[in-house]
Amino acid sequence: QVQLVESGGGLVQAGGSLRLSCVASVSRFSINVMRWYRQAPGKQRELLATITRAGSTDYADSVKGRFTISRDNAKNTVYLQMNSLKPEDTAVYSCNVGTVVGGFWGQGTQVTVSS
Repeated sequence: QVQLVESGGGLVQAGGSLRLSCVASVSRFSINVMRWYRQAPGKQRELLATITRAGSTDYADSVKGRFTISRDNAKNTVYLQMNSLKPEDTAVYSCNVGTVVGGFWGQGTQVTVSS
């Protein structure tokens, strides 16, 4: 089993920034793709950003230009730098990592953006 530990969520004012981290522990399989999702109340879960082991990235239109995904392969850690936050960014943010044996989720962290 892969275990993920997320941190960095919290309360921030509109226009502010947060940096989310997700540390993955795996004993025998390497982590390939890493992703960040979010889900707001009453809304569908949204894929925000994807990064491959080689560093290729992809972003949802809703966060493109404001959020940046990155990873440290040596530490099996994925980050989400969130800038210019808006109230509509308020959601539970979760990381997901893919391995040859399947995908694994973090516990989720609440991000609340006030106006």
